Amino acid sequence: MFRDAGLPVVAGVHCTSVEQALTAYDDLASKIVAVKSQIHAGGRGKGILYDPETGEEVMQGGVKIAFNRDDVETYATNLLGNNLVTKQTGEAGKIVNNLYIESGCAIAHEYYLAILVDREEKMPLIMASTEGGMDIEEVAESTPEAIHKIHVDINVGVTDAQANGLANALGLDGEASDSFVTMIQGLFSFFVEKDCAMVEINPLVRTDDDEMVLLDAKVSFDENALFRHPDIVELRDLSEEEATEIRAKEAGLSYVKLDGNIGCLVNGAGLAM
Repeated sequence: MFRDAGLPVVAGVHCTSVEQALTAYDDLASKIVAVKSQIHAGGRGKGILYDPETGEEVMQGGVKIAFNRDDVETYATNLLGNNLVTKQTGEAGKIVNNLYIESGCAIAHEYYLAILVDREEKMPLIMASTEGGMDIEEVAESTPEAIHKIHVDINVGVTDAQANGLANALGLDGEASDSFVTMIQGLFSFFVEKDCAMVEINPLVRTDDDEMVLLDAKVSFDENALFRHPDIVELRDLSEEEATEIRAKEAGLSYVKLDGNIGCLVNGAGLAM
């Protein structure tokens, strides 16, 4: 979707088997690739893989860098079919059924970037930090001042002044700054046009050639607007969703599965909270 929107990404292939992963590696121009587990949760890089039957640890890390074909085979074998536990999945974890084999990228620096809806201000909010990568959650807790924030008028978009100001706050100049300005304005347009609830880029990277590239992303959409986006609906992976929540939705009910033995039947989200 990012590629179709003209946003800077590297080549990659979706795979569901070890054989497909090896074929993807053979077809990609880069012979250093990232083997990425695809689950509906963040924190994959620091996650731990467990055998779903024995509970034994299989491997640490749900995103691995492969330097040759044998690495791809090893990582794909260890990822597919096993349970990935991250900070966001909880102890239950999620079974890895899908992989993304992505070309390597010459990274000069990693950044964090997100666009979401600030419900208090009733405006989109852009957050960015020079501290991108797997430790962003720790950065947010220990040094929140390292995260730069700007609100954007949805009817205007990201102005040149806002984009340049954010690039400057991230220490970007020259071609890297120009690349960032083009990218952030395009990404905000994507956010609005696709009715996104959140777009999180981690990491956003500056390459050795001073190009800004969206290296990994987490995107969520406003469910109330999905009728406008049949292409997005087609991407839905029911295996990543709670079976009881799916059945409830099919029956026209709003249901959220929680831990514990007490259920609440309420009328209205306010009362539910």
